[in-house]
Amino acid sequence: MKKTESSLKTIACQEILNGIIMGEYQANQIINEQELVDKFGFSKTPIREALATLCNEGVLRNLPRCGYEVVQLTRRDITEALDFRYVIEGGFLRQSYQTITEEQLEHLYELNELCKSPTGDGWDHWEHNANFHITLLSYAGNDYACNQLKKSIGILKRAYVQLYRDKWGEALMTRGYHDNMLNSIKAKDIETALEYLRQELTDY
Repeated sequence: MKKTESSLKTIACQEILNGIIMGEYQANQIINEQELVDKFGFSKTPIREALATLCNEGVLRNLPRCGYEVVQLTRRDITEALDFRYVIEGGFLRQSYQTITEEQLEHLYELNELCKSPTGDGWDHWEHNANFHITLLSYAGNDYACNQLKKSIGILKRAYVQLYRDKWGEALMTRGYHDNMLNSIKAKDIETALEYLRQELTDY
């Protein structure tokens, strides 16, 4: 694939995903390849590659001779993603909490201030919260784990938009969990830190 086609595929992937997040494409809606070609002005190749990528990621489902269906996520998907997050985030935090530096902790406190900011919309708060958790996990030094966390957060974002769009802002309040978690990490109290992580994820 040419570099330009690869770039167009990436753009198409992100734009389709944004359309799902923003409600342009609803759950179970059929997306037609030709409609996307006309909309973006791209050739069929990058559009087809983008659709295949989103199918592989579980965002879309290929329906031969019909198009591509937006996958409907369920409460079970949310529960499983949150369970996975606790296992991966909690497990790596248990491994790394004693080696997290003062500088790294200070950076996490700064990120948490963005999470608590009264300004911005639900999307901003979601991204700040995601960045906090991804950064904390990154201190364990495992890129694969960070990528899996990003995928889980992406699934949760789509699920919440589909199921709880009218309560979007309410679902993003951290309720002091991050402060308590960071204070516990600073005190080297891993069990309490893990408990606050569990409470935050349970409160989603």
